[in-house]
Amino acid sequence: MATNVIMPQMGESIAEGTITKWMKKVGERVERDEPLFEISTDKVDAEIPSPAAGILTQILVKENETVAINTVVAVVDGEGTVAAPKPAEETAPTPEVQAAPPVQQAPAEAHASIEIEQEAEESEDIRTSPLVRRIARENNVDLSEVKGSGLGGRVSKKDILDYIEQRRAGAPLSPPPSAVATPATHPAPTPVAFTAATQIVPMTPMRQKIAEHMVISKHTSAHVYTLVEVEMTRVVGTRERFKKEFEQRNGIKLTYTPFFVRACVEAIKELPIINSSLDGTNIIYKRDVNIGIAVALENGLIVPVIKRADEKNFLGVARSVQDLADRARTKRLSVDDVQGGTFTITNPGSFGGLFGLPIINQPQVAILGVGAIEKRPVVRDDAIAIRHMVYLSVSYDHRVIDGAVAERFMGKIKNILENWEEAVL
Repeated sequence: MATNVIMPQMGESIAEGTITKWMKKVGERVERDEPLFEISTDKVDAEIPSPAAGILTQILVKENETVAINTVVAVVDGEGTVAAPKPAEETAPTPEVQAAPPVQQAPAEAHASIEIEQEAEESEDIRTSPLVRRIARENNVDLSEVKGSGLGGRVSKKDILDYIEQRRAGAPLSPPPSAVATPATHPAPTPVAFTAATQIVPMTPMRQKIAEHMVISKHTSAHVYTLVEVEMTRVVGTRERFKKEFEQRNGIKLTYTPFFVRACVEAIKELPIINSSLDGTNIIYKRDVNIGIAVALENGLIVPVIKRADEKNFLGVARSVQDLADRARTKRLSVDDVQGGTFTITNPGSFGGLFGLPIINQPQVAILGVGAIEKRPVVRDDAIAIRHMVYLSVSYDHRVIDGAVAERFMGKIKNILENWEEAVL
């Protein structure tokens, strides 16, 4: 029995994904839940498991191609019958392999889709993918000048990146096979001038989507910020006293992140509007407190979510933080791990930043920025004292949250951290 493999939705508001690598070739056997391909979106780079055991009979979407969610990208046959592989463009849909209905897109996404379709019509004689056309447009490249190494002269991502690199280095460029027989019907664009210190590197799919969503967030939410200074003496002392025993007993390190998560959860319980979103003129209060933790990756960032953090004690939060961070950095996050966040914490302090003013993670209405914990001189009882201090910032959507509410929220977090009482063991 043939099983369709579809492009999964890797997060809220994600309408497409890019296949970056196939783990199996056509004709090879794959087991159920065995990694089959890697994808990249703005929220996650992940390995996608096979939905069934059998023989990979067809690959319908090649590496570095971007397709809408729910699109059939491959077929796994449990009977073990291998179909003759065909290029994605020449594979006619059959009753067993039907692409899913088009995904309802937001206006910005619909505009991008229309732009891609128009480009395809204008360059229908050049066989390539939307990703390659986008790279060509951003780098002022005429695709008719790029020699395709794929089946039937298809221009791959590697082909165009090699072309750009050769042009940058001033190396001779190989003409396409049809350069003499079919001359270009329009003048070639003027090449970009490069210096020895200039290099053009196309954005990764994750970087592109991060850029899109950050701009959308700034245009959507009325961003306002507030900043508080918090003494961390009790938290630092608690961690120092128990970190060795905590690791021996639980097998994970005692970090500062669970302290901030627990403080945010308690503050949200007191001020539930922080845990809301806006739908038109309706404010939607979320029942569960799902805390997203921003994790820095080599080429971007990702925000896995601690689901129902309000139901977890300190140890439960600490385990979730460690597990999600480990799986984020090894590309083992599931689709569910990056969905459903209601509030986000980001930590520029881990890289030495005193504080940051982060952009709200849509459709949430607030995000906490945690600065570096440092010893600083402060005034205590009219005397100078050395204390562990941290700056905390909150970016909030003024359409929903007023300044007084934000200040109360930060005041609650400050009070919890400065008077820490919860047991960590």
